[in-house]
Amino acid sequence: MIIYRQTSDGPKFLLTYHGGRNWSFPKGKLDGESNFKAALREVEEETGIAEGDLRFKHHFKIRDQFVFTRDRERIFKTITYYLAETKKIAITLPARGDDAPGEPHEGYGWFLYRDALRMLVAPNLKRNLKRAYELVSPVPLSRGGQVGPKAAHGNRVHHRYRPPPIRP
Repeated sequence: MIIYRQTSDGPKFLLTYHGGRNWSFPKGKLDGESNFKAALREVEEETGIAEGDLRFKHHFKIRDQFVFTRDRERIFKTITYYLAETKKIAITLPARGDDAPGEPHEGYGWFLYRDALRMLVAPNLKRNLKRAYELVSPVPLSRGGQVGPKAAHGNRVHHRYRPPPIRP
């Protein structure tokens, strides 16, 4: 699920941290339920955000299908993403342990679009984030996918906007 919350700086997107450069959206596996019910269950297990804390304002459903190899076995995987808004800020990460529900994470963060885009490595995740941002933000993207300022009366500014670099 792609989860965002509106702030005075613009929408911030929730990413979970799995170590190294591995940031992604909360997700998990089906457990005999529909894709949507599985997404709701996994979000609650991984973040503590319950269904009642989520608002689905836009019809948004993206399927990513890909193949990867693990231990010489080809694995076909499909992930379905939905878009939801929350007002909840605090996240409850799942407990670590063999019987703990949810995928263990090392952390999480709420990121503005341009920062979330830098955190995500996989092109499909960046593409999904861009599609979500275009639905929820009043600030349009430039042709290069960067956040661009608006001119008076909501028209786009036609020069290329480059945000300042993030310094460590």
